Amino acid sequence: MKISARPLLIAAALAGIAVAAWWSGLGRKENPLADLLIAEAKTGDVIETVEATGTLRPVRLVAVGAQVSGRITAMRVKVGDPVKAGDLVATIDDLTQQNTSKSAEAALVDLQAQKRGKEASLAYAEAALAREQATFARSASSKDALESARSTVATTRAAIDSLAAQITEAEVKVDTARVDLGYTRITAPSDGTVLLVVAQEGQTVNAAQSAPTIVVLGRIDRMTVRTEISEADVPRVAVGQKTSFTILGAPDRLFEASLERIDPAPDTIRSDSAVTGTSSTTSSSSSSSSSASSTAVYYYGWFDVPNPDGLLKTYMTAQVKIVTGEARGVVTIPKAALSPAGPKGERGVEVVGADGKTTTRAVTIGRDDKTTVEIRSGLSAGERVVTGRRSTETKTSSMPPPPGGL
Repeated sequence: MKISARPLLIAAALAGIAVAAWWSGLGRKENPLADLLIAEAKTGDVIETVEATGTLRPVRLVAVGAQVSGRITAMRVKVGDPVKAGDLVATIDDLTQQNTSKSAEAALVDLQAQKRGKEASLAYAEAALAREQATFARSASSKDALESARSTVATTRAAIDSLAAQITEAEVKVDTARVDLGYTRITAPSDGTVLLVVAQEGQTVNAAQSAPTIVVLGRIDRMTVRTEISEADVPRVAVGQKTSFTILGAPDRLFEASLERIDPAPDTIRSDSAVTGTSSTTSSSSSSSSSASSTAVYYYGWFDVPNPDGLLKTYMTAQVKIVTGEARGVVTIPKAALSPAGPKGERGVEVVGADGKTTTRAVTIGRDDKTTVEIRSGLSAGERVVTGRRSTETKTSSMPPPPGGL
């Protein structure tokens, strides 16, 4: 007997529908949370930070310059040399300064000699005046001779006072000449390391208008970090907060310190017309204002860090984190578990119960590091919360296989 294929096809289709229905129902029955992403509330730390970029520089950076003009006759240091305060760095040809010093000293000696001569003349004039006074008292001399003697004494005394003033001026010139002579020996003003040699032996320097730099010294056993803090973050930053940073060449090494200073104004104040004294028209002022509003504003924060091994180099880039708040040993959950804030700032989470059902619960949050939040009330460590829902593809792949391998 020939059996029709159509009833068999219908039976197979009905069986497939039944298996699919069973598969779907079993998946929901055995794994009701399959479509949820779940995390456990844990005890941990939440640390709020501000991230910024900083620049390293020696705690003391000095440009050592020449205060007199002339040819450099000797350069005593090279880059990398350690120096102590007072060490000789370079010498400048001092012939001109020596001659100036000798001339000033000779002029001083001449004036001192003139003063001694006038003092001798004063003694004679005073003796002559005494004799004229005695003879005039006996009517043995004229009044004109007495007045002439008095005039000679007064004139001599005035000449001595003038010479005394000239001697003071000459002494100042001698001191200045000696100081200028000393300037031909350029010495280190403080301890440090030679970071840069600007001038070379044999080079002529001109100090007529400004002091030309000879070498740059820096104290590198301790470095200063100048950190750019954005105007959006600076209200949360305060002196004394913990800081840490890494450098590009050693990302696994953490350097720690405390914030020591925050500049009250951004560096752009240098270009403010009130500072520079320049004036502008209304249109240019408007253009400047528009430009300023579109430019990021940064405030500099400063702190020092020891550098005993010399790993930190001048002008390295530092990836800085400033701790603005922290909570230790508190209940924490992923921030993704929080519901959007309500009208009064209230927050909630979906809590997964032991029966697999979820309920919404109000919580009070504390510190927030943008990934993890502190739960101050409403949730205990160990409870599970929903952080999201799986996609359709993920849910399908998580279903158990049908019986018989179908």
